[in-house]
Amino acid sequence: MKTIVTVQYAVTAFADWIEPTNAELDAIEQEMPAIQADVDLLDAQIITLDRIPTELDNRRLRRARRRALAARIALANGTAGAALPGGAA
Repeated sequence: MKTIVTVQYAVTAFADWIEPTNAELDAIEQEMPAIQADVDLLDAQIITLDRIPTELDNRRLRRARRRALAARIALANGTAGAALPGGAA
């Protein structure tokens, strides 16, 4: 009895369409401030998972939420390239 083996991975592993296009990379680059703001918000939320949030934690969460919202608004308004106020959380 012969074993039937698929060769689809070998056929499609090097196809041109697997790599992102320049337009897709540009879109990701344009969304990067909003993505980074969301990551900062998640970091602030993760910090408070295993303990009762302190006043500093609450401020960090509020600041991160404001930055994420501002980044999303800037992205929606088409000004994603503009610098957002604030620094690291």
